[in-house]
Order: sequence, then structure tokens, then C-alpha cells
Amino acid sequence: MGCDGGTIPKRHELVKGPKKVEKVDKDAELVAQWNYCTLSQEILRRPIVACELGRLYNKDAVIEFLLDKSAEKALGKATSHIKSIKNVTELKLSDNPAWEGEKGNTKGDKHDDLQRARFICPVVGLEMNGRHRFCFLRGCGCVFSERALKEIKAEVCHTCGAAFQEDDVIVLNGTKRDVEELKARMEERRLRAKLEKKTKKPKGAECVSKAGAAEECPGPSKVKPGRTEESGPDPKEKPASAPRNAAANGSAASGKVGKAAAGAPKRSIADSEESEAYKSLFTTHSSAKRSKEESAHWVTHTSYCF
Repeated sequence: MGCDGGTIPKRHELVKGPKKVEKVDKDAELVAQWNYCTLSQEILRRPIVACELGRLYNKDAVIEFLLDKSAEKALGKATSHIKSIKNVTELKLSDNPAWEGEKGNTKGDKHDDLQRARFICPVVGLEMNGRHRFCFLRGCGCVFSERALKEIKAEVCHTCGAAFQEDDVIVLNGTKRDVEELKARMEERRLRAKLEKKTKKPKGAECVSKAGAAEECPGPSKVKPGRTEESGPDPKEKPASAPRNAAANGSAASGKVGKAAAGAPKRSIADSEESEAYKSLFTTHSSAKRSKEESAHWVTHTSYCF
């Protein structure tokens, strides 16, 4: 079949072999990693942030993603590890004075140097174009080249002077091996933070329970040696004297005696030095104590019963 009109098919048209692997241009890949946002695929513009895996983002794109986590905006593994704005760090970048940007080639008659970067290392002066390894500190967000970190060994940041540890150094746009190491460190860091939160919560609950128990069941009050308890009577204080004229002011006398009895220890009225008329008001007086014969029967005796 075929071959009408004298056409002769060639071998590669009849025999289909394995597809060739498409090779990605390294220069184009570096330009995409260092000049475009990983999430929105737009040109990087300040404020620029980086995640714990060393990828670069626009801060407004990260905020929009956190507010609207739809399937259209999520790009697979690129943002699956970003749970809140605390998982990214805002970068402090140093501008490259030799970079002209879009102003240099407005007419289109000049050659665009793709290796010319917008930012440089403030210590060594290397351009941040992907040819050299760059890193940032998770604590302060300062960015500098890895060569500066190796040549000038210090425990403080080269630009702002903030202290850092080896765990705080994160490589920007690293290799697969670097990403795996950073991912392991990120998971370990987050697990450690969860354990610290769990250990802090029981301690706070114990303190609250102890405080509540102390309020409900207070122990014996501690009295200083130089002071006496307020509740106990003072031996030096004189007992309040009751009024002499009980017949005239009976109600006022009973009120004053009641107040005095509340603060002073009880004493028998028979032993007091009051008058007999005043003592007869109380049930402990001899006039109030009658014999069974003198006391009336409980049945009421009236005249019409007889």
C-alpha cells in the first residue's frame, strides 16, 4: 500500500525507535530558578521570601496561597510544606550596581546578558545567578555566598552580626541531595517544636490546679514571731464594762453586752458584779430556776373548766 506517485519511504518513517530524552537547557533552568517565583511563576520582586527547602517566592504569592488553598493554585510538592507564613523567611538581599534590568534594552538592539544577576554577595561580591552557591540564615534572613561562609568562619552573621548555628544555614536552590538534607532537618525541627509545646502544657495545668487547691484548702497561716494572731484576744485589753443602770436602759445594755461577748471569752453572769435586777434578766439567775412544784403544769387551768 502507499508509494503512489513514486514516493519512497525512509527507514525512520517506518521503524519507530525509543524517544529521545529532551535535555533541559541549564542556562534557562538557572534563570527560571533565580529570577522567577516558584509558586506564581512571576518575576521575583521585593519582598522576596524563601522556604526551609531553599526555594524563592514572592511574599504576596505565598499569602494568597495560604488564604486560598485551591487545587488550581497548589503546584504539587512546591508548596506542600508551607503551612503558615512562619514557615518562610523574608530575605535581606544586596542589589547589584551593574544590573540595569529592563531599562538597559528598551529598544531591543542590545544583547541581554542572562548571567548578569540582580543581587550580589555583600561580603565577596559574587553575583547570585546560580553559578555560585548561595545561602541564607533562617534567623535574620541575610543572604551571602557559601564561599564567604567558608572563608570567613564566624558564629555571627557577616552582615548584621546576629548569632546563628549550623542548623540555621539553608542553601538556596540546592541540589537534590541538599533538598533531602534540608527536608530532614525541617521535619526534625518541627517535631522538636511539637514536643516542647506538649511538655509546656502539662506544667501550666499543674500550676493552675495547685493554685486552685491552695485557694480552696488553705493551710495554717504563718504568723511572724513579732506579731500575735488577730483572732485571739489580747490579754492586755480590759474587758468592756456593762452599764450600771440596767432597769432604765435594758435594750441598750443587752446590745452592748452582746458585742462585748463576741470579742471576749464567756463568763458567768452570777460571778459578775452587776445588780440583782440586771442578773434577774438572765436564765442562769436563781430566780429563774424554779422547782417542779412551783412550775405550772402544761395543761392550761381556766375558770370555766371547773
